[in-house]
Amino acid sequence: MSEQEDDKVGYRKPPAGTRFKPGQSGNPNGRPKGSVNLKTDLRSELSEKIRIREGERSLKVSKQRAMLKALVAKALKGDARAANVVLTLVGRLFEAEAVAEQVPALTSDDQAILERFLARRLAE
Repeated sequence: MSEQEDDKVGYRKPPAGTRFKPGQSGNPNGRPKGSVNLKTDLRSELSEKIRIREGERSLKVSKQRAMLKALVAKALKGDARAANVVLTLVGRLFEAEAVAEQVPALTSDDQAILERFLARRLAE
């Protein structure tokens, strides 16, 4: 390349004086090492243990577990919103398990039908 081609300024060709030097970062004050995102912070916060009283005894449970216990207790006392949240959670979390259990295995007849179908498709 000649020097005239290097000096051209245009689309995706900034002036030579303003280009990043080799080894120079475009964002030197960027995200500091060791910083975590919201998901990691939330997971860490919810997994911390706290002491709660349940009847006469004191238990040490995670904050997530304590929130669930409080939510279920409210639902049992008649709080319609809490009951709705609990039932929605149950539906979401256990629905996938129920669907997985309902898928039956293929019988030998079904397997033979599939093999004939695939053989015809490959022959075309």
